[in-house]
Amino acid sequence: MGKMRRKTRTINVGGVKIGSHFPVRIQSMTKTDTRDVRKTVAQIKELEKCGCEIVRVAVKDKLAARAIKKIKRKIRVPLVADIHFDFHLALEAIKNNADKIRINPGNISNPEHLKEIIGAAKKKRVPIRIGLNSGSLVPMDESLPAGQAGTKGRKDDSFIKTALKYIKFFEKQDFHDIIISLKSSSVPETVSVYRKLAVLCDYPLHLGVTAAGSYNTGIVKSAIGIGALLLDGIGDTIRVSLTEDPVEEVIAAKRILQAVDVRRFGPEIISCPTCGRCQVDLLRITAALESAFRGTRDEGRGTNVKIAVMGCEVNGPGEAREADVGIAFGKGFGMLFKKGKIIKKIKTRNAVKELLKCVGHKP
Repeated sequence: MGKMRRKTRTINVGGVKIGSHFPVRIQSMTKTDTRDVRKTVAQIKELEKCGCEIVRVAVKDKLAARAIKKIKRKIRVPLVADIHFDFHLALEAIKNNADKIRINPGNISNPEHLKEIIGAAKKKRVPIRIGLNSGSLVPMDESLPAGQAGTKGRKDDSFIKTALKYIKFFEKQDFHDIIISLKSSSVPETVSVYRKLAVLCDYPLHLGVTAAGSYNTGIVKSAIGIGALLLDGIGDTIRVSLTEDPVEEVIAAKRILQAVDVRRFGPEIISCPTCGRCQVDLLRITAALESAFRGTRDEGRGTNVKIAVMGCEVNGPGEAREADVGIAFGKGFGMLFKKGKIIKKIKTRNAVKELLKCVGHKP
């Protein structure tokens, strides 16, 4: 990482510890109707399988809140209830064993309603995420139209002021099991407000660029925004928001965490962009190699290994020698390197199998 990890207090979310003494956790959100227990559980199990550590579900009515109890019986990961507008839904979700509550200060701002939520959460030791969004930024007990809490020049200050106001209110109720998020669809704004809040409190921060967009656009925006903050040592949980299957959010999150050297989920795979000199289908080979490690968790075999897959003789041998394991391809064959030395000449069709064998990974 670029800087030392920002020190925070520890928050327990359904047995998963969050804070600076623990790994940056991966979160996603189901895209099913929470009231449909079967479909929601099926999607959560897919997320569990690929390495998601915390899952959030939308709670839009009491039936959805009551479904939480049934869903939790069939899953392993902590379940977060996403609450908007109606504070009664937060109370119902807590009653039905949600592991954490997310409330949006932009649409739940009545102090008396907040006190009821805090009281119920305190009684059952359920943490709360104060989840601010730039599109619905409204100071406590005020009724400004959504998104009108500040002009462009004052938006950062309004974001921070509102967050601190809510934090102070929660602290006055002697409630400290808090996680904060300050999401915007603007990457520069997201990075700016998180950096400012990071030095003003010691609560864990949940990172994300909200409404980041479709797969390609969303990954770029999320990688820049989340990655910049992680390199600053900021961030304790992350969610990559994509208009896509939530499994892709988890895969993208793992790649971001690994790229900034915060966590390891598989080997570092280096591959050249290819050019007219390449005489093998390097795209297919690299994709097959990445697929073999899809879903690998920390401490998995081969997670601290660097693998180089190079398409020709120009820079290929050099890169392959510098990696733990590597292949430099010619026409229909490749030279396999291990720890800087040529091991043998192999046929292209056996490349992935040989590389996996070298790092001790069984597909």
